[in-house]
Parts: sequence; structure tokens; C-alpha cells
Amino acid sequence: MALGAHELRDRIQINLNNLITPKVSFEFFPANTDSMEKILWNSIEKLEPLGPEFISVTYGADGSTRERTHDAIASIQSRRSVDAMPHLTCVGAKKHQIDEIADQYIKLGVRKIMALRGDPQGGAGSAYTPTPGGYDYAEQLVEGLKARHDFEIYVAAYPETHPDAPSPHFDLQNLQRKFDAGASKAITQYFFNTDSYLRFRDDAVRMGIKNPIIPGILPVTNFATLQRFSAASSVALPKWLKTAFDGLDSDPETRQLIAANIAIEQVITLQAEGINDFHFYTLNRAELCYAVCHALGVRVAQIPRNKVAEAAA
Repeated sequence: MALGAHELRDRIQINLNNLITPKVSFEFFPANTDSMEKILWNSIEKLEPLGPEFISVTYGADGSTRERTHDAIASIQSRRSVDAMPHLTCVGAKKHQIDEIADQYIKLGVRKIMALRGDPQGGAGSAYTPTPGGYDYAEQLVEGLKARHDFEIYVAAYPETHPDAPSPHFDLQNLQRKFDAGASKAITQYFFNTDSYLRFRDDAVRMGIKNPIIPGILPVTNFATLQRFSAASSVALPKWLKTAFDGLDSDPETRQLIAANIAIEQVITLQAEGINDFHFYTLNRAELCYAVCHALGVRVAQIPRNKVAEAAA
């Protein structure tokens, strides 16, 4: 019989004589209006004191938010209390342009980068075509960035297979190539079928991949929006998830409670399997992620002292 979330928590605590507090990181996207900018920074300021491993900022699916990503990263990095990690894609830029962006990030003190192929400029469903004179795919981007500066490079992984991959095995081979090119860690696409992630992790180990593959966790804020995202990303939505949110379109408070519970259970289940690093897709909203982290034991008091001292300097 499957264990409930609290039983899983008890098992972790019994086995290790102390509940392990997970390491967390948070992802945001650049704001495109003044009101969204205010929400973005309110959310960052709410989550930053939890002492995340880093805060990442996306690049726009087609590379369209380059300047706004840079500005957000510069602001986060200047606060000196948390590492900022920009996303960088192959789309819409030549090699020398991407190299210049990397140089700018080094000058800002950035040492982590999320290197991605990026989505087609024509949008979801369009065929991907490499930019002439650019880096063709994430593997080449990783190699180019690593040759230019000693970044710690993160890449994407897909427990339920990238939509453009001809097979799960091909997708894993592609992940291996990105690690061989110099990437250190991977962050997964969000998922709700935990077994999909565990199978993916085990298949990666069997292939010889030893690099960490960090689960991406998405607390659900709007199920209708999630359905659109997931259809474009080939993410499976289990029937139980749809049932959980059925009839709650006009009841955001209940949706929030259910969403938090689902995310907490997902993390605790993965902790029972030896996973302790988690990347949260915030959608620029702090409330759900903050509540989930609090329930998992991630508290403000756990900020490393060196970061507190640097922030106060």
C-alpha cells in the first residue's frame, strides 16, 4: 500500500534521525509591465530570505526577453544575498552575440547559467531551425560557454521526453552529450507523475550519467493554464490531478490549498527516494512556493551566515 505524505515524512525522519531540509531554488520570468515588475520583485523579496541555492530568470521561449532578463539578473546579483542564474538560449542570436552576453554576465559576478536550445521563433508547434552563425543546439552552447568562461552550467532534462525527441533513449543520449560538453547539473521539466521522474533518473544512471538531475516542481495556480502549457510540452496530467481541481474555477482559495498539498506530497515522496534538491517554477508568484517551503522546513533562519553578512555589507 502506498504511504501517505506524513508517513513518508516519518520514514525519512526515522531513517536519518532528523528530517532533512531540502535545498531549493526558484525560477522567475522577466516582467513586461510596471505592475508585473512590482509583483516580480515582491515575490523575489518574499522568497529570497529562504536562502535558495539560486534564483533563475528565464530568457523568453524564443530569446525575446534578452534585455529584460539581463536587467533582472543584474538587479538580483547586486543584492549579494543570493546567486542569480540567467537562462541563455541558442535562438535568434549569433555566436559572437551570445559570447558578449556571457562576458557581460561574468562582469556582473554571475557564475551559473542555464543553457537551453530554446523554442522555435515561430512558437510552440513550429519546427526548430538553428540560427545561422549561432550555436545550433544546447550541446554546442554548453561547449561554447564553458570554453569562454568557467561557468557552472545547468541544462534541461525531460522525464516524459522532449516533444522533438524521436524516443526516450535519444533524449537521454542528448542529455549525456550536454554533460559531456561541460554541463554540471540538469533541471527537469515539471511533472506530476513522480514515477516518470524516478524511471528517468534510473535510466540515466544505467546509461552512465552521474550528474545531478534536479526535479522541477510546479505548484499549480490555474489548471486551465496548466493544461495549455502541458499540451505544448508533452507533460502528462494524471486523472487524479484533474479531479482534484474539478469545479474550482471560481474558488482560488481552495485551489491554493490543494496545489500546496500536492507539491508538498510530491517533494516528500521524492525525498523518500533520496532526492533533496528541488527547483520551483514560481510563475512570479511567491505565496504557494513560500507555503510549500515552510511546510518542508525551509525557513528564513536557515540563510547561511556568510550570505547574511554579505547582504548586510
